[in-house]
Amino acid sequence: MGVSSRTAVAVHALTFLARWEQDGLQSSAKIAESLDSNPVLVRRILGLLRDNGLVAAAEGSGGGWRLAKPAEEISLYDAYVAAEDGASVLPVHAHPPNQGCMIGRHMQSVLETEFAAAQHAMEDRLAQTSIADMLRHMHQRERIASRSR
Repeated sequence: MGVSSRTAVAVHALTFLARWEQDGLQSSAKIAESLDSNPVLVRRILGLLRDNGLVAAAEGSGGGWRLAKPAEEISLYDAYVAAEDGASVLPVHAHPPNQGCMIGRHMQSVLETEFAAAQHAMEDRLAQTSIADMLRHMHQRERIASRSR
C-alpha cells in the first residue's frame, strides 16, 4: 500500500496550528472543522505528530494542541515521516512475480532501485519546505483571492 492521506492531514493540522499559534491551544475539533473531517481521525494524526515531537498537547478543560517547535523548524518531510511511519510511496509487488519468466525474475529488483530513487527525490523536496513556508503560501493565496472578490 502506498502513502495515505495522513501526510496531507498532518501538514494541514500543523499549518493550522502555526496560523493560530498566537491564540494559544487549539482543539482537535477546530482543526477537524478546518479539514471538514472527523475529530477522532485528527486526534490520531496529532498523536503521531506528538510522538515525533512536532506538536504538544495539554489535556483537560481548556486543553488542546500547539506546535512543539517553531514552524520554520518543521518541514513537510517531518510531517511525512511522522504520519506515514516509513511507508513507501511506490511499493513493489505484494508477492514475488513468476521466477520462471525473465521479466518476473528481475522486475522486483529493478523496481526497487527506481522506486528508491524516486522516494529519495520526493523526501529531499519535502525537506525543503517548512510549515512556515506553507503558511506564507496560504496568506499569499488569501490576499489574491480577496482581491478577486
